[in-house]
Amino acid sequence: MVRLAIPPKLPSLNSNFLSKKQQCLSLLNLCASTKQLSQIQAQLQVSGDSQDPFSLRKLVYFYALSSFKNLNHARTLVYCSPNSTPVAWNMLIRGYASSHSPFESIWVFHEMRNRGVTRTKLTFPFIFKSCAMVVALGEGRQVQAEVVKCGLDSDVYVQNTLINFYASCKKILDAKQVFDEMSERTVVSWNSVIDACVENLWFKDGVGYFVQMRDCGFEPDETTMVVMLSVCAELGNLSLGRWVHSQVIVRGMALNCQLGTALVDMYAKSGAVGYAKFVFHRMEERNVWTWSAMILGLALHGFAEEALALFPKINDHHTITPNYVTYLGVLCACSHAGMVNEGYQYFQDMEKVHGIKPMMMHYGAMVDILCRAGHLKEAYDFIQGMPIAPDAIVWRTLLSACTIHDVYDHTGIGHKVRKRLLQLEPRRGGNFVIVANMFAEVGMWENASNARKAMKDRGIKKMAGESCVELGGSMYSFFSGYNSRPELMIVYLLLDGLGLHLKMVNCL
Repeated sequence: MVRLAIPPKLPSLNSNFLSKKQQCLSLLNLCASTKQLSQIQAQLQVSGDSQDPFSLRKLVYFYALSSFKNLNHARTLVYCSPNSTPVAWNMLIRGYASSHSPFESIWVFHEMRNRGVTRTKLTFPFIFKSCAMVVALGEGRQVQAEVVKCGLDSDVYVQNTLINFYASCKKILDAKQVFDEMSERTVVSWNSVIDACVENLWFKDGVGYFVQMRDCGFEPDETTMVVMLSVCAELGNLSLGRWVHSQVIVRGMALNCQLGTALVDMYAKSGAVGYAKFVFHRMEERNVWTWSAMILGLALHGFAEEALALFPKINDHHTITPNYVTYLGVLCACSHAGMVNEGYQYFQDMEKVHGIKPMMMHYGAMVDILCRAGHLKEAYDFIQGMPIAPDAIVWRTLLSACTIHDVYDHTGIGHKVRKRLLQLEPRRGGNFVIVANMFAEVGMWENASNARKAMKDRGIKKMAGESCVELGGSMYSFFSGYNSRPELMIVYLLLDGLGLHLKMVNCL
């Protein structure tokens, strides 16, 4: 017989009052290791209680959801037991949905359905979570059909996770449709659809849902505010961001790590670096994302020295180590400050000191450092030596630098880069415009004309340049070229007047 090891500090269980099953179930709650869990299961098998539905559920819970889980063993228990209840199946699905193998939960769901086990409202949310994690759009749509068959298509918990699933699969219209057709909504429902809009870059729709949320009498919570601050950050709408901040204060929300980081990020991306610093220094608790947002914000707005001075202070907090975003901010700071040698040092430290493998964005930042400093040959060699295939952005950075530092292409790098870029993105209009401008800059008019003709023959158009102006809390977009919108006519008249005035001044 297997001897059950009971930790010395655990209270003894009087066998005169408790059955073997009750003793084992009581010990399950005190279990602290896989070894103890296996011993308890062995005792249940010896006593013939391992197939008892309640005992099985307890075992599956510990094997699927505890800190010392063993999903393969939990799966064996569920599959091999004739008394597996929907609760046990749901726990197994939940366990896989939170693991490194989320797709396995979909196979478990199929097995559950094939055996005729009842699917409940606790089954589908974790299936949708798994489908979202692996972007399994087809499987998710099939699961949605199962939801309808089971009569759970009006369950708010299921619908909320369905919105998140469609958002993760970049199907924002489907996510909005699910939300719009919901008969019952909660604050989580509103947060889900707003976050779906943000995740898919439908920022104005996200703001629209936020306004509707308040009109419908729902009180925004901390999650709502964090999502809305990310909208303001992406739009650069400082007025709306300040209003959201005021609502945070009015509602007495604590400036915790998540909310504080969102505020720092919003103010930094909106150009209000002073406000970002104010919030940053007022925060009692910061994590690596807070530090990264502040460093990156300072770097992107020209405060390179301040960003680099802030970076070493992370080491004062032993529980915080820099991550890939932190180093991106540091490299951007080096780029703006023209610090090539320091950039190289930070790039090497990223992997050697902190074990962070450089990503494409870090290689791109390093190329930008070299290009801004005019080290075109060095940048070209750096790109050639990259362990991953450089993307078009990296090549475009170098080509743009060639138009500034080597207009006549004495090094021949411009020709090589131009050829490579057009191979990678043969239908991007911006690339042809850069090439045409390079030729025009040195008087090679025929080549410039050929580049523009190639664009026309292939039906390629360059995306219009866009600029935004914030006025009275609203964002106004202006595109290069003529825009016939009536409200812009007064702007064009004013610009014509200013242009005429400048000509008159020049003639004096």
